[in-house]
Amino acid sequence: MLSALAVLSAAACSLPEQTPPPLQPHTDQKGPAGPVPPGLERYYGQPLNWGPCAPFATTESDRASYVDPGLECTRVEVPMDYADPQGEVITIGVLRSPATDQPQKIGSLLINPGGPGASGMSTAASLAGSVRNSALGERFDLIGFDPRGIGASEPAVRCLTDQERDAKRLDSDADTSPSGVAETEKEERDYAGKCAERTGAKLLANVGTREVAKDMDVLRSALGDQKLNYLGYSYGTRIGAEYAEQFPGNVRAMVLDGAIDPGKSAIDTLVAQGAGFQQAFDDFAAWCAARQQCSLGHDPKAASAQFQQIVRPLADDPVRAGDGRELSYSDATMAAIQALYAPSLWAQLDGGLAELRQGSGRSLLTLADSYFSRDEQGRYPNTNDAFDAVHCVDDQRVLDPEQRREADRRYREAAPFLDDGNPPSAARDMCAFWPVPVTGDPTAPEVTALPPTLVISTTGDPATPYAAGVKLAEALDGHLLTYEGTRHTVFLQGVTCIDDTATKYLIDLTTPADGARCAEK
Repeated sequence: MLSALAVLSAAACSLPEQTPPPLQPHTDQKGPAGPVPPGLERYYGQPLNWGPCAPFATTESDRASYVDPGLECTRVEVPMDYADPQGEVITIGVLRSPATDQPQKIGSLLINPGGPGASGMSTAASLAGSVRNSALGERFDLIGFDPRGIGASEPAVRCLTDQERDAKRLDSDADTSPSGVAETEKEERDYAGKCAERTGAKLLANVGTREVAKDMDVLRSALGDQKLNYLGYSYGTRIGAEYAEQFPGNVRAMVLDGAIDPGKSAIDTLVAQGAGFQQAFDDFAAWCAARQQCSLGHDPKAASAQFQQIVRPLADDPVRAGDGRELSYSDATMAAIQALYAPSLWAQLDGGLAELRQGSGRSLLTLADSYFSRDEQGRYPNTNDAFDAVHCVDDQRVLDPEQRREADRRYREAAPFLDDGNPPSAARDMCAFWPVPVTGDPTAPEVTALPPTLVISTTGDPATPYAAGVKLAEALDGHLLTYEGTRHTVFLQGVTCIDDTATKYLIDLTTPADGARCAEK
């Protein structure tokens, strides 16, 4: 899997949150701004009807955060297929927290939190309260958008019902025998078929990063910005790199945090991510071993084996987790992965593993539910479906079973704490059976005349390893800011050195010195 932005707190700014006066519904027509590709004039110059955000909420957390009176929302029209701009129209959900110093406003700051499949609207709403009273919030309208097919954007990618998603999580696909592989591939083929049936092949063919970058340029213009200011986390760095390649002259500033290596194959990315999670697991094990009590014992070198000793029985016998649910092997490993995104979750993982030793899976299931964004009513957003849909059109597919087996072998070697002890699997994933072709470019971006960009990379990032940020900065001829710590992404999460440096760059385009580093305190 590519990375999802699992942890993004709104602890960026020390100033107290203040309740702004309610915004009134209104219509803006500030576009077209900047260059307009031929045939797209109606989109680049469209009026935007701003109003309350509550009708845009798609999750319980959205329903709580979108009532902020200082937020306003709209829909932006874009063509379903940019090769046919006069054809079917779809809409992108957009949320705005206006700059608090409008006379000094620089422009809009578009945000994508990663995934693919995560909601930019939700992220902007969660950040708005702390950011609006900061230097960043004074000078920029904070803009969160849900990429096409995701969240509040319409139509939405849909593959599984909530009940089907629950059932899928209970199936660990641990059997790697020929019959087990055949059964897994049947399930993957059925999943691809449901995505095509419930979403439609045309939308599936047009949800890739290539199209999202074009949507961002429409949004930039409709908002009235001559140049784009962009903050991309995790997979959002791929969107940023794609935009930079397509529209280098339209860029003012880009902060790309938690980078995906733009030239690395899907398999190499997967293996590198496995190694990243193993590094984070080893850091967790060392932290745990130093405590008076540790679920994995006090020998960090034995922690991977101890973890598998605790969770492996779940492959055959899931355990009770309360409310009539059970914890599967795959959910236990996803709970660990969720906790490894940030040290703030390590104590919960330690407690969950200790609880599992006693025969209960409740705490680990809670962590896994958080990873999959399942709410207390058993509802899922379409994040998981959209993740697969984007992945299957962005990345080159592995159709050879032996290549799949070798990829699984390499992954197990890179991340032994996730090795269930079975032989590597030759099962192909859903993308091998996807009903539409690949549209993504597997090569590193070729960018000319791009203004200075800022890439932030964390030395102990489990999901997007540090080296990927180094490669992306090189590919964009940008500036690298290193954070020494163990977490996935860091900007606007309460690390003063990072926040001050990146904010200064966004406001006055001052880039850090070569070799700039910030350390965890």
